[in-house]
Amino acid sequence: MTTAAPSAAYDETAYHEFVERHYRRNLIANVLDLGLFTAALNLVSLATIMPLLISRLTDSKIIIGLLPALANVGYLLPQLLTANYTEGLRRKLPFTAACGMAERLPYPLIGLATWFLALPAPGLALPLILSLRAGGAVAGGLSTPAWYDLIAKVIPLRRRGFYSSVGNGLGAILGVAGAALAGWILGHWPYPQNFAICFFAAFGLMMASLAVFFLNREPDSPSVKQRAALGVYLRQLPQVLRRDHNYLHYLISRATVLLGGMAAGFYMVYGVEQFGLAERHAGTLTALLVGSQALAGLAWGHLGDRAGHKIVLVGEAVFAALAASIALIAPSAIWLGVTFILVGVASSASSVSAMNIILEFCPAEDRPTYIGLTNTLLAPFVALGPVLGGALATWLGYRPMFVAAIAVALVGGLLMAAWVREPRRNRNGWAQPA
Repeated sequence: MTTAAPSAAYDETAYHEFVERHYRRNLIANVLDLGLFTAALNLVSLATIMPLLISRLTDSKIIIGLLPALANVGYLLPQLLTANYTEGLRRKLPFTAACGMAERLPYPLIGLATWFLALPAPGLALPLILSLRAGGAVAGGLSTPAWYDLIAKVIPLRRRGFYSSVGNGLGAILGVAGAALAGWILGHWPYPQNFAICFFAAFGLMMASLAVFFLNREPDSPSVKQRAALGVYLRQLPQVLRRDHNYLHYLISRATVLLGGMAAGFYMVYGVEQFGLAERHAGTLTALLVGSQALAGLAWGHLGDRAGHKIVLVGEAVFAALAASIALIAPSAIWLGVTFILVGVASSASSVSAMNIILEFCPAEDRPTYIGLTNTLLAPFVALGPVLGGALATWLGYRPMFVAAIAVALVGGLLMAAWVREPRRNRNGWAQPA
């Protein structure tokens, strides 16, 4: 990797004093940003609301599986394109905010497309909605290396689990109210206006989150890298994998866990097809999902700060397998409530620790590269999971797909537990600086 250039005026003591002086303000700003944005995403949840909308536009399970695949790949794949640029920025906030605005704009457009096109032209509405959701995800992905680097600068190492758990917990608490509102909207407004209103409301919360994000007080980065030409930068990346075997083991384990999440986007549609759930029940199940995220997130954050984030990600795999197990044996619709609670516990573990652990694999100046490299390499597996789940559900049925999800998630959890060393205890000590 290229050599970091320390700031000529850098004073380590002054830098840490700045971070501590503004810690409370930055914590509040970032918790509110994360909480409001998470609540907005829960209003148009990829696990409940959006699969229901797509199932109204098509009966193809593969296309329903394509929805989370496009959203996640759009978010993950482009991050290496901006990681190199981000490493040369002394301040990350302006770039992050610009991308954040682009990330939010597709949501009211999806609302308009749903309102005006879902009934008269579903064949046009479907690709438009999928494209807009993917486009917003791409904009979010472009900003992610800068955003996580900003968080690493303003939130000290041993408080990041607390920040993630409280921010996601606030989002989940707000999301419970939002889920109740979404359920009421879906039950009391006609289709497709009911779904469109959910997207408009989500956009309002997203703009509120962007407003509080601007309250951050960010110090200049103590060191930045000379920006290499993109081709040179990309040719250097394999060195990271050859040099850092523990990081490579993490990527393989994490990829397996992600494949084990193949069933998550199908539980709602399964409930509709198997047990006759109505659209209004999506609000109740979303509330259970985000409520369990809130409670579990606090526990995961505490555990991650105390014991490291690896054990949290092992827990994610276990609870994902349990969620699929309950769906597999569920004799009635009420059991799906337990499935969604377990999905919430698993997803909160990922929200708290999946990126926080990456910040501990490397020195500060390499954080954007590690974040971008991680998400870009994992993107194909994030995409493959739901598409594979949709294919298995189409060809073999839901129950064999649930069995496959359980097996793969447990293998991923075992690999994470046995093969990956907790990076916080790694001999290189990269995780120690804030």
